[in-house]
Amino acid sequence: NDGTPLEGFRAELIDHLKSTRKVPTGEIGMSEREVQQFSFVRAINALANPTDSRAQKAAAFEFEASRSACEKQGRETRGILVPADVIKRDLSVGTTTAGGHTVSTDLLAASFIDLLRNRSYMMQMATVLNGLNGNVAIPRQTGGATAYWVAEAGAPTESQQAFDQVTLSPKTLGAFTDFSRKLLIQSSIGVESFVRGDLARVLALELDRAALHGSGSSNQPTGIAATSGIGSVVGGTNGLAPTYAHIIQLETEVAVDNADIGSLAYVTNAKVRGKLKGTEKAGSTGMFVWGEGGSLNGYNAVVTNQVASNLVKGGSGAVCSAIFFGNWKDLLIGMWSGVDLLVDPYTASTTGTVRVVAMQDVDIAVRHPESFAAMLDALTT
Repeated sequence: NDGTPLEGFRAELIDHLKSTRKVPTGEIGMSEREVQQFSFVRAINALANPTDSRAQKAAAFEFEASRSACEKQGRETRGILVPADVIKRDLSVGTTTAGGHTVSTDLLAASFIDLLRNRSYMMQMATVLNGLNGNVAIPRQTGGATAYWVAEAGAPTESQQAFDQVTLSPKTLGAFTDFSRKLLIQSSIGVESFVRGDLARVLALELDRAALHGSGSSNQPTGIAATSGIGSVVGGTNGLAPTYAHIIQLETEVAVDNADIGSLAYVTNAKVRGKLKGTEKAGSTGMFVWGEGGSLNGYNAVVTNQVASNLVKGGSGAVCSAIFFGNWKDLLIGMWSGVDLLVDPYTASTTGTVRVVAMQDVDIAVRHPESFAAMLDALTT
């Protein structure tokens, strides 16, 4: 009505939808106070003692939150579904390395020594799709129309765009931990936050690893390294020490496909970083491949030992490392639910041990394989 051109109207409409459309997140709208109030321990106790009325009453809030999460996601659970709101945030007294060191009258709980773990970055770098339901197919254009030069009064040849789909389907990631009732009663550290944090970290680290090296078989998602169509930089028949030329080639593999846009960065492990810090760009220049401030040839470089250092190439043995480069926003991580907690009080009931099983439905895909390149045979020794 106002005479706005079609393209202008489309742009305004998209901006309007972005500002008004509520994007599914899988959350149920818990306040910060309610998130803090949600107790894994109360839920575990109630599930472990289904005939204990006090335990059931104490966990009323947790069960109500679980019901709301199940209703929103249109699913059922055999235990309790921990809402996504809460997720944003072997244990036994008899074994010192599995919980016994947490029981002490003089324990400095604030100085509790956590396990050294690999750094997890993929959830921060990737595009995370929350609150999914059923299988997901995202349309993707794979080819465009063709332009032709024509003679006067001539007509161009008809051409069409081509499309395919990027698909995501839920794959279940699970972990379990055992802890004793004595630990729950005696421990001077917060068992609540300890159990919650440990299960969350275990799941997050495996999801992180699968984003890079998931095989696509044996119920695993397909990670970047196993994705068909990514750029490939080959060192040698039996692997090769990475050089400045390999780094340039990784960038070129992405750039020649017009994919060198967005959140570009390198991801590799500590062994490769150590090797490249001592590798000169050219002989006798004193200029090393791995730059100061955590940069690699001008791009941000992330170091995590989630990146494999035990890959095999030819007769090298399991000593090769991976180096990835790409637009990490084109890595898609789909999340179908919060964490599904199942409690098994029977497997080790004679010792008073309760087993807690945590499961989450996730999948991994890439928007464009061309957005990534990898060297999978980098030798560091």
